[in-house]
Amino acid sequence: MLPAGTGAWDPADFRAGIESTVQSFVDGQASWLAALGEDAQRLVEHARISVSGGKRFRAAFCWWGHLAIAEPSDHVALLRACASLELLHASALVHDDYMDASDVRRGRPATHRAFEELHRERRWNASPQQYGASAAILLGDLLLSWSDELLRTCGLPADRVLDALGYFDLTRTEVVTGQFLDVSAQARGTTDVEVAMRVVRYKSAKYSIERPLHIGAALAGAQPAAIDQLSRFGLPLGEAFQLRDDLLGVFGDPEVTGKPAGDDLTEGKRTVLIALALDGLGPAEREHLDSSLGRPLAEGEVIELRRIIDASGAHEQVEDVITGLTERALEALDAADLRDEARGVLRELAAAATQRTV
Repeated sequence: MLPAGTGAWDPADFRAGIESTVQSFVDGQASWLAALGEDAQRLVEHARISVSGGKRFRAAFCWWGHLAIAEPSDHVALLRACASLELLHASALVHDDYMDASDVRRGRPATHRAFEELHRERRWNASPQQYGASAAILLGDLLLSWSDELLRTCGLPADRVLDALGYFDLTRTEVVTGQFLDVSAQARGTTDVEVAMRVVRYKSAKYSIERPLHIGAALAGAQPAAIDQLSRFGLPLGEAFQLRDDLLGVFGDPEVTGKPAGDDLTEGKRTVLIALALDGLGPAEREHLDSSLGRPLAEGEVIELRRIIDASGAHEQVEDVITGLTERALEALDAADLRDEARGVLRELAAAATQRTV
């Protein structure tokens, strides 16, 4: 990966650097866990799968949060710090897939499904579902622990790491609480735009963009005023990022997203999109959409629900909100007292985060 100041920003090169960093970290863990036997090795192998690939947005925003304030003193150490957020993200996805009863992740079986199948193949005792659930919970916990370890041992000055850990602690609290807000909204089966936006903010927006910026900036020694400026950019952008994800969860192409068509519909997600659709529909279609959420759907049923959501005006409304939030974020970025190199790349990242198809 090109260090700052040595050439143009290359997102693919950066992702390769993060991939190498997380896999090297897992290699280090595997080297001593191997002594615990085949089960431990299998858990580590699924950890390796869980941290592979992805857009690496969290790591990128952390990196450029640092470069917005100052050049890094140690590029390798900063890369390790950024990679810690990808371990946190992998942890959240493993747990999220289990809670949502998802079958696949990035075109592969979700962790709990993979361990269920292993249990069946080996004809082990008790419940394969319980075994899969246990494996997913424990793997997510392991990845969460590793994320903290990688940040603490990244190699940057201890006082800067301590400051960054304060934001990292906030990140983990927010994402866990936001996830529970989401689970609770689904359990109640009620849909409210305000509640859905609260879930957007705490389950995803903060930990996807705002907090990574804070962590990177803290590692650079940023003062509170700079942190506030990054929030004015990062929070609305994070909300736009998650709203795009919600659209992809209903309208995304499975060949691109690696998830089944209309996955959020079958999982019963009470997103802003769904809340707006229910508000905009007549009684019969509202009842049809509401009663269809959270159950298996045939391809034709997904197509029909997409049509209903489009007809409600919700799809267009969410697109308008994404545009407005992105414009607000970019205006804040332009007004912020940041290094120009970082400002330019952060604009590129903002476009990539909000205009994506996966």
